[in-house]
Amino acid sequence: MAKLISKTYGDALFELAVEENKVDVLLEEIEQLQKILAENEDFGRLMNHPKVIKEEKIEVAKNVFAGRISEELLGFLTIIISKDRYKEIDQILTYFVDKVKEYKGIGVATVTTAAPLKEEQCKKIERKLLDTTKYKSMEIHYGLDESLIGGMVIRIGDRVVDSSVSTKLNELQRELLKVQI
Repeated sequence: MAKLISKTYGDALFELAVEENKVDVLLEEIEQLQKILAENEDFGRLMNHPKVIKEEKIEVAKNVFAGRISEELLGFLTIIISKDRYKEIDQILTYFVDKVKEYKGIGVATVTTAAPLKEEQCKKIERKLLDTTKYKSMEIHYGLDESLIGGMVIRIGDRVVDSSVSTKLNELQRELLKVQI
């Protein structure tokens, strides 16, 4: 359900951004808004509090954000609050950011390795990903997981390429267990 909500509202915001030719402006604003909301948990608690009426929540949001964010984003935030969807605000904004990145041809990948990579290796990975995907540029997040033993795991969206040693050992073990002597 939360995915459907974030898609519905995120798509609506994205269509508005494209119509108004404000994709870059709204992307930057939303990334800043996400940071502000993450740093101010009390604001989120207030917006989600069941005993505070919608009109008061909207008034607080207008007082906090009027003049600081665009009218389009403030209007969108007001709609989210009035429809009792503030609980999903982070997923909605994240969906929008992902949609804009897809629209602009920016791929987002997570690369997990057993040991830290050198800058040269990171550049090779980025070049390989650009060559094998439709993206114009890549945003790569690197992570460490010593349990991989060696190799790497690359995730782009819902696609996973797992060339880790631990996975290969597990596959070998499964194959050996199938063999009857």
